[in-house]
Amino acid sequence: MAYFGPHMLFADLRCSRSCTRAAVHGTVVICPPDCFHYKGTLDVFYKIIRQEGFPMLWRGTGAGLALAVPTVGIYLPFYDIFRNQIEEFTAQNAPSLTPCAPVLAGSLARSLACTSCYPIELARTRMQAFKHIHGDKKPPGVWKTLIDILPQVKSTTSFNNSLQSYRVLWTGLGAQLVRDVPFSAICFSILEPLRRKLLILVGDEVNVANVLVTNFSAGFVAGSIAAAATCPFDVAKTRRQIEKDPRRALKMTTRRTLLEVWRGGRMKGLFTGVGPRVGRAGPSVGIVFSFYEVVKHIMHHHYALS
Repeated sequence: MAYFGPHMLFADLRCSRSCTRAAVHGTVVICPPDCFHYKGTLDVFYKIIRQEGFPMLWRGTGAGLALAVPTVGIYLPFYDIFRNQIEEFTAQNAPSLTPCAPVLAGSLARSLACTSCYPIELARTRMQAFKHIHGDKKPPGVWKTLIDILPQVKSTTSFNNSLQSYRVLWTGLGAQLVRDVPFSAICFSILEPLRRKLLILVGDEVNVANVLVTNFSAGFVAGSIAAAATCPFDVAKTRRQIEKDPRRALKMTTRRTLLEVWRGGRMKGLFTGVGPRVGRAGPSVGIVFSFYEVVKHIMHHHYALS
């Protein structure tokens, strides 16, 4: 939740009744404008807890879990498949290109995983970005968030084909791919050589602990560097996903969004939230990749014994 940056503006100044600075205007609870301007990660934590309560820091966790399982299930196995096929092809036809195999495989696998699971990613971002202003009601879940998007499009656009209306569920996919494909390319270009060097240091003593430590270390370093390098694309993706106007959302492009961010905040705007992004991506890549490799190691060991 701390990720969304120092100048996140919502549609209005309505707030939760639990906010200590809120004032009641008729039946609406209104906050001062500075309640919606964030100065940094800690300020985001403080204001979210004050305005909406401590549990709201975990808003979107269900969507995050629903997203993580299919994404990882597609991403890492297909990465292995693509990498093995590319390495085999380049070894026979262009040996000098073999080191590029992790970069190409990671990019292809990430593109497939992002496109397949994107509607859940969209729901998770919207659930986290928009305030829940009715304290007496439960915040909308994944399906409710997605279903609420479709009527907006059908009521404000004139699509002849009903299938076109579902295009809004992939709002910002271009920005997501622009962010995640370079992220994977950078991540695996660092991760694979670093992991192999660490495994050489370990020597012949390959066990579960060594596999876990080496892969977590390589994943942590690679994920942190890749997250920092691709932060501007993540800012653009988030801006596009939280756009409330369906007409404008369908017309927005990553390039236009990046230009708007640049005009508004220059380099500081492009790297808004880089701290929380790196702080999440590094451990996340390390944990996911290391546990995936541990499962592979156990299965290979069990297969060898049988």
